[in-house]
Amino acid sequence: MTRVLVTGVRAKTGRPLAELLVARSGVEVLGGSSDPATVSTDGVRPTAFSWDDTSGWPAATEGVDAVYVVRPDRPDAPELIGALLDGLPERTHVVLLSEQATDALAPDDWAVRAEQAVRRSGRSWTMVRPSWFMQVFTDPRYYLDQVAGRGELPFSSGGASVAWIDARDIAAVAEHALLDPGQAGQVHELSGPAALSLPRTAELLSAATGHPVAHREVPIEDVLAGSDGFARALTELTFRRVHAGSFAVVTDTVERVTGRPPRTLEAFLAPDRPTLQARRLTRARAGGAISRPAACCGCSRPRMG
Repeated sequence: MTRVLVTGVRAKTGRPLAELLVARSGVEVLGGSSDPATVSTDGVRPTAFSWDDTSGWPAATEGVDAVYVVRPDRPDAPELIGALLDGLPERTHVVLLSEQATDALAPDDWAVRAEQAVRRSGRSWTMVRPSWFMQVFTDPRYYLDQVAGRGELPFSSGGASVAWIDARDIAAVAEHALLDPGQAGQVHELSGPAALSLPRTAELLSAATGHPVAHREVPIEDVLAGSDGFARALTELTFRRVHAGSFAVVTDTVERVTGRPPRTLEAFLAPDRPTLQARRLTRARAGGAISRPAACCGCSRPRMG
């Protein structure tokens, strides 16, 4: 029996990854969460795990053969990851959810240091570096209200494209990375099947919502308004990387690792068409807020573990 700990099991990649692992014969899945009572995926053993409570780590990691680490977006993430891995059994394989094109960052960058903590842990490892998640368009914490409610996609692109990727495709690669010994030492740059401009992205969202959606270019300075400290610095770097085309690179990794191509944005949005269109109607009946400009830029990190 192979025991796998999935940190962030209720998050965008954690849930589909857990479902894939449960379907595999001979795999025991521990679903790490700060609130294990909310872990409801069939076949997953709820497991208390929090980056804020290191005292619970030994129990969560006892006897694990592999661990999926969803990098926490906080300034001490490199140190926390290093401390977690120091307590793992030496045989444990580590898969880190990082971000696309990390090699292009400065050597002392936070994301680079998080990866270095894994590389220096003495455990075998695989890096998973995805582009931006397609889920930002269907999650109410990000662009859903602007897109489905207001007919607007506010995004700071600088004219660059983004190779959006479905979190389920990231999970499928992570499944192989956790269970296939041949994946050790691999760095997987992940993208969707095409780099889409923001106007083209808006066109596809228009088709899915059943009403026009227009891209509105947002200056980076507006994206940063109201933020400070680590969050501001991280957001600024992320969008400057968008402008530089860092998330426009298309790779064949999903198909090469899983044997099938990644989902297109059209395919991703298709099952959500009724929900997106219903949200449009709901907001229209609430008073015509559809045409009002978005109150904020709706910015997001490129991934939500």
